[in-house]
Amino acid sequence: MKKLFIMAATIVMAFAANAQTGDKKPDIKDEALKAKYEAFQQDLAGYREKMGAEAMAYRALDNDTTPEAQAKKQEIVARYDKLEAEANEAMLAFIRQNRDNELPAYVISKAFYNFSYDELKGLLEPATGYYNHPEMERVKTHFAALGKRQPGRKFAELEMNDLDGNAVRLSQFVGKGKYVLVDFWASWCGPCRQEMPNVVKSYELYQGKGYDIVGVSFDQKADAWKKAVEDLGMKWHQMSDLKGWKCQAHDVYGVNSIPSNILVGPDGVIVACDLRGEDLLKKLGELLK
Repeated sequence: MKKLFIMAATIVMAFAANAQTGDKKPDIKDEALKAKYEAFQQDLAGYREKMGAEAMAYRALDNDTTPEAQAKKQEIVARYDKLEAEANEAMLAFIRQNRDNELPAYVISKAFYNFSYDELKGLLEPATGYYNHPEMERVKTHFAALGKRQPGRKFAELEMNDLDGNAVRLSQFVGKGKYVLVDFWASWCGPCRQEMPNVVKSYELYQGKGYDIVGVSFDQKADAWKKAVEDLGMKWHQMSDLKGWKCQAHDVYGVNSIPSNILVGPDGVIVACDLRGEDLLKKLGELLK
């Protein structure tokens, strides 16, 4: 389940991240294919509108802590998740039906954040009619980035400074017999700050039971980084090279959006990635019984 409070951001990223391209209409020469694509886009627009309405309804309850509001939020999430699943399945079905032509390239390139690593792997088949389309370059780059933090891979080293300016390495904390969450975040990242209470909760529940956390900040300003650590109650190890999006983790772990994380096992092998909210707590509960 997606974290409730980042649903609006998810919509923006998943369906319109590709606003970077201006969301311009594709130049489809074949009139029959063009008509098919436009009809499908009308179907997706219906999902986008409904999901956007649910996200806004949730955010309208942000400051309401009453039991009634919490119950409404759960109902909103259930409806949102159902719509998202239906939209994703519609896209996958459309892609399967058009494997021999260019149309999937336009669909995948506008929604690749929606798909899991395994789903993207299945979509990136060289034999398809869309694999070599220029629109697929961003998708391939994203897929390669995801691959750097997939379960089964050995963790990769990071060398940065801690809050006191001392040089530290990720290997000082990871692969030492504990499950370690390597949490990629930044003080300026709204969704990161909203997710942080869940990370704090995981630390409070499992610290001392074979679990630890290392925060890797994408900050540029030391003061902002340090203040956020204190304000958010982050009592675990911290490291940053204060290079923003040029942070080592961007290349080493393919982190192109935050919040993001990897959960590393006692042996230094990644066991999960991008766990949020209840999913993080559930996974830790399974591993640290």
